[in-house]
Amino acid sequence: MKIAIPLAQGKLSLHFGHCEQFAMIDVDSGTKKIVRREDIVAPPHEPGLLPRWLAERGANMIIAGGMGQRAQSLFEQNRIEVLIGAPSDTPERLVEAYLGGALQSGDNVCDH
Repeated sequence: MKIAIPLAQGKLSLHFGHCEQFAMIDVDSGTKKIVRREDIVAPPHEPGLLPRWLAERGANMIIAGGMGQRAQSLFEQNRIEVLIGAPSDTPERLVEAYLGGALQSGDNVCDH
């Protein structure tokens, strides 16, 4: 499993479309442990680009604060599960909370 998390200043960026970079977290599905983290610079913002770009890098899930409905649909079309409503926290803490069942989709903080 590879989880993408949009970052701003080392924590989850509440607006994923304009984030500075993405933390790409590799998780061992059997042990539910983080095995690797790689931060990659996000491409310039272009509507519809990120779902395809992240899929090409192996992501199969994104944890985000908020996301518009169109973006959610594009991620689903690229076979990337979307979890919205996450708080601004470090990628490791977010993934550990998700793996432990403590992080679930919540309120969408995106206004478009």
